[in-house]
Amino acid sequence: MRKRTQARECALQILYQVDIRKDPVDKLFLDFWRENEAEAEISDFANSLVIGALKNLKEIDETISAYASNWKLSRMAVIDRNVLRLATYELLFCPDIPQKVSINEAVDLAKKFGDMESGKFVNGILDKISKEEVKDGKAS
Repeated sequence: MRKRTQARECALQILYQVDIRKDPVDKLFLDFWRENEAEAEISDFANSLVIGALKNLKEIDETISAYASNWKLSRMAVIDRNVLRLATYELLFCPDIPQKVSINEAVDLAKKFGDMESGKFVNGILDKISKEEVKDGKAS
């Protein structure tokens, strides 16, 4: 498995814990990395994704909500919601990561950790976000 793929899996697990446990992020990082040793390249990228997503959570959640027809964030499965947050962060704030990579990785995460329909659900929303919100590699 590629390092960035591993990092995204770790970031998803940390975001999931943030959503469920409501503990301070520093404590969650400490707990997670104590239990899941990883190379610095993996942990650094995972941490940067989590911090970036949380720092921009209001804008990310508003964007997801705008494109998730008939779905409230609070009603989404925790995994789906956090996969969407992670990928939307990448789409809106990481112009160095190709959109297709962010979307494909998110769909793979949704399929691996979510339910049978998670991949389609995540793909549909991220596709809309990438077409409407991201122009020429930058958020509008």
